[in-house]
Amino acid sequence: MSSLAALTRLLHLASPALPVGAFSYSQGLEWAVECGWVSNEAQARDWIGDLMRYGIARCEAPALVAMMRAWRTGEVSEVLRLDAEFLATRESMELRAETVQMGYSCARLLRELETLPAFTRQALTGIGELSYPAAWSAAAAAWTLPPEDAIVAYLWAWLENQVMAAVKIVPLGQSAGQRLLVALGEPIPALARAAMTIAPDEWENFTPGLAWASAMHEGQYTRLFRS
Repeated sequence: MSSLAALTRLLHLASPALPVGAFSYSQGLEWAVECGWVSNEAQARDWIGDLMRYGIARCEAPALVAMMRAWRTGEVSEVLRLDAEFLATRESMELRAETVQMGYSCARLLRELETLPAFTRQALTGIGELSYPAAWSAAAAAWTLPPEDAIVAYLWAWLENQVMAAVKIVPLGQSAGQRLLVALGEPIPALARAAMTIAPDEWENFTPGLAWASAMHEGQYTRLFRS
């Protein structure tokens, strides 16, 4: 695949138009706003940036790399083993339900895309519960996207969704949201390079603030987001 074709595929996978329901999740941010942990642009930058740096980039991103490698060699059983390990890192009912719902929606979409190899579509048909990174990595591997580029796209898509959630619920203005994207997007290439070197037994997901906020959000009386 040419570099421009690969870029097109990356933009497709990172697009907010991808029908997986990402827009409906705040990953605990809504409760962080409700309880006063996040009430302005600076606090939103710290909350989102720390979660990306210490959680997503050190657990979800390396899981994506490992799953891409397994998909490329046709080791579906290894994908499932890695996926089980990843799902075990979800610390609340909401966080687990979120990744499983998005994984289901992504896999359903991919099964309908004739641009994917028959092997990938058949494998996704035969799998029941699947996390979002496991389904997303199937497309990235099938389209032979460079792993580091894929991580950058995945992190950017996550970041964009979190910033747009902050714009709605803090609330922040559109200019503030763009400032957050510029500031928090800057370290993504370095985080992607680091994620390439993290083995499965080194995945880290120590984000107690997120776990607490997500668990509390499950019983929040009024809310806009599913998690």
